[in-house]
Amino acid sequence: MTEVMSGRRGHLREVARLFFKLGCIAFGGPAAHIAMMRDEVVVRRRWLTDQEFLDLLGATNLIPGPNSTEMAIHLGYRRAGWPGLIVGGAAFILPAMLMVLAIAWAYVRWGSTPQATWLLYGIKPVIIAVVLQALWGLARTAIRSPLLAVLGAAVVALYMLGGNEIALMFGAGLLVMVIENSRRLWSMRGATLGVIPLVWLPTVASQATAFSLAGLFLTFLKIGAVLYGSGYVLLAFLRNDFVERLGWLTNAQLLDAVAVGQVTPGPVFTTATFIGYVLGGVPGALLATVGIFLPGFVFVALTNPVIPKLRSSPWMQGLLDGVNVAAVGLMAAVAWELGRSAVIDPLTALLALVAALLLIRWRVNSAWLVLGGGLVGLATHLLGVS
Repeated sequence: MTEVMSGRRGHLREVARLFFKLGCIAFGGPAAHIAMMRDEVVVRRRWLTDQEFLDLLGATNLIPGPNSTEMAIHLGYRRAGWPGLIVGGAAFILPAMLMVLAIAWAYVRWGSTPQATWLLYGIKPVIIAVVLQALWGLARTAIRSPLLAVLGAAVVALYMLGGNEIALMFGAGLLVMVIENSRRLWSMRGATLGVIPLVWLPTVASQATAFSLAGLFLTFLKIGAVLYGSGYVLLAFLRNDFVERLGWLTNAQLLDAVAVGQVTPGPVFTTATFIGYVLGGVPGALLATVGIFLPGFVFVALTNPVIPKLRSSPWMQGLLDGVNVAAVGLMAAVAWELGRSAVIDPLTALLALVAALLLIRWRVNSAWLVLGGGLVGLATHLLGVS
């Protein structure tokens, strides 16, 4: 019993160290965060297989909330049980929250946000290489048939044409489920299919409201519970609630908040920390952060135990296969968009190529490559090269 308890504590320490480290260096958004997690837990530590990793990724895409944070929560649970579920997510969120809190303090005191373009100049091309390496490994696992290959390519094309990522994800899952179970559907053609109704959320009339910490917490709790999609979707939710409905922020303040979430590592949802501090100081920052991330912990706790059962069901297996290949397709499309903004001159192109070579040929830890890219960006800035 003592040895078992000691082993669990050891796993918990592993989870805390890994996700705290990733929270400190994971620049580039959810696609990059997930790529770095795969490198750490599948390639290096072998906590789980690519298929198991993909199934967790598919499950995170079926629930609201920040995907990369929910992956950290899932992986913490897989490695260290219920304590790992909490520690994995909290360790990933904490570094970004503290950085954003410091920037928010400077913003309130001096009225501007620090610039970090020189740092991101060197980090972004490295992130592209990390994402491409993960894409290669995940695609080989996800694309197991011509149908899935065609579907993955279609998702990339439709997303680039402006398709909604959530519609593509669920559409792909349902299509594969129907096609792979067409014989069963034919045999059930006389049966009545049940439909799960969508939750209807009433629209609140726009009017300025007096600020309160309770209102701040509940607003972020609602956003965390219903938000699917990227940081751009988060921006739309924040503007609707805090600028239009409540009147607590200006458009300029909101853009500053989103910019801080983008230039710091870790989850972009720590934008909530910035807004909370601007509106309500340290208590506001803490309540906003807890509010927006809490639903993700609850959703993962509810869904993680049933993921193996999804894989064993013929119906859910098809859904999961479709969602997985759509997730890889969306990751590829995002990588293309990030690449166009990251590789902007010969130096950044060289950085991306060198990082890709070091990852593929020598399997250098992506954390060191990110730090190296940041140092190159800093040196470029100091020497006046760019």
